Amino acid sequence: MTSFIPVTTSRLSEHIPLLDLLPTDNPVAWVRGGDGLVGWGVYARTTVSGPTRFADARHWWQEQLSKFEVTDSVHASGTGPILFTSFSFSAEDASVLVIPAVVVGLRNGKSWITWIGDGPQPTLPQRGPEFTSHTMNWQHESEIDQQWKERVSTAISRIEAGDVDKVVLAREINVTSDSAIDARKVLHKLSIEYPSTWNFAISDLVGATPELLMRLSHGMITSRVLAGTISKTGNDEKDLALAASLARSSKDLEEHEYAVRSVADAIAPFCKSTNVPESPFVLHLANVMHLATDVTGALVETLNKVDSFSVLEKLHPSAAVCGTPTTKASALINEIEGLARGRYAGPVGWIDAAGDGELGIALRCGQIQGSSIKLFAGCGIVAGSDPDRELAESQAKFAPMKSALS
Repeated sequence: MTSFIPVTTSRLSEHIPLLDLLPTDNPVAWVRGGDGLVGWGVYARTTVSGPTRFADARHWWQEQLSKFEVTDSVHASGTGPILFTSFSFSAEDASVLVIPAVVVGLRNGKSWITWIGDGPQPTLPQRGPEFTSHTMNWQHESEIDQQWKERVSTAISRIEAGDVDKVVLAREINVTSDSAIDARKVLHKLSIEYPSTWNFAISDLVGATPELLMRLSHGMITSRVLAGTISKTGNDEKDLALAASLARSSKDLEEHEYAVRSVADAIAPFCKSTNVPESPFVLHLANVMHLATDVTGALVETLNKVDSFSVLEKLHPSAAVCGTPTTKASALINEIEGLARGRYAGPVGWIDAAGDGELGIALRCGQIQGSSIKLFAGCGIVAGSDPDRELAESQAKFAPMKSALS
């Protein structure tokens, strides 16, 4: 006789800020504007890699689900057992899958708790954590800045030669601390300074991404595409003028069009209809502005087994983080970028038992390793790019994590 593992979801009457709930032990989070999911404890964890990593992740998740007996009195998106995922950019690197022992969710003023096991409902802390201060040691950047500009120049020459249309080049900064870096502290500061982004933490990858790769819910796919960036000055009048110049910039519009088309083409086989706006809007964040387009699609009802894993396999890597054509851009990245991205620029978020989920692209983030952290930023390079401008853009993209660590 098979013995199933109880999974229980109950509504909560109290509304404690989600990030205040996280303990130091294996915290995971996906929060935007206070709403989202957080979890802790590890019921199960695994890694997948290789060209079939999305299918392998689905298989592992389905195996875990087959062991559960679910009692869900809430029945909302994000209730029941939840898989937190952080996929690598490259198939060769390890992607991380985590099923927390406890998950707490909050959406539109309604909160709930899910726990695995036959124990009683876990008790939640009544106040947030207290953090200690750190002294951070920053890598000297002038030499690596020059090296990166040379790589950008190489990419531009290859684009002009017709080898590729667009390529996204990433760079990294290494930072050390006098004590272990607490992902929760980073999350708290990011959530305050960048509430309109998706704040995430999974297996020591922590950040605040403005780019939603995919939301799959009740047969609808949504993707927010960002490409084309300009720094803000803090002066409202000047920033309005800069926003207008961004919206007219042929270089940024070209970069954006490649990214939008790659997403629209990826989801089209799954959809009976798609909506791709003709022009992007300007998304204002605390430190930068982006050209943004929300692409949506309605799934074909007759398609079987279309879930988040299926869509991710087609969506990643999009032109926003790789380039176009994908194969040629990926080869150029491997040739000249000179770093291991790991899970930077990979899909990050959560998937539920029905295969629905919400996943962003792991941008504006860093990988913690004890008392050190590796920060990442990248820029889309096209024919009209300028190395000095791309360097300034990359520095603006480092700003959220630099501020969170300061």
